[in-house]
Amino acid sequence: MKKTNANDFLGKEVTVKIDRKLGSSHPKHRFMYLLNYGFIPNTLSGDKEELDAYLLGEFEPVEESKGKVIAVIHRINDDDDKLVVSKDGNDYSDDAIKALTKFQEQYFESVIIRK
Repeated sequence: MKKTNANDFLGKEVTVKIDRKLGSSHPKHRFMYLLNYGFIPNTLSGDKEELDAYLLGEFEPVEESKGKVIAVIHRINDDDDKLVVSKDGNDYSDDAIKALTKFQEQYFESVIIRK
């Protein structure tokens, strides 16, 4: 399978499988997930796993959710882009996305890409 281009998902509806639920701890680095975090099945990211996604607008831990991809967090110093998925379809500002994902993204240099 060839690497999936995260930017191809901008503006599209996707289903996110959640493997790191809101309130859970990272198994290795021990920070807490302040958002539901998961992946898009049948994709391939730069880290050789599925394309990851942050789920915004869902305030309870969930197994799966649908939403619209409103942005891509493109990591400059890591080959592992992240989709930003809005469950309710609401748009979030770049500053809001940065604040909501800081718990994990603070360790990387990145830019936010929009359609």
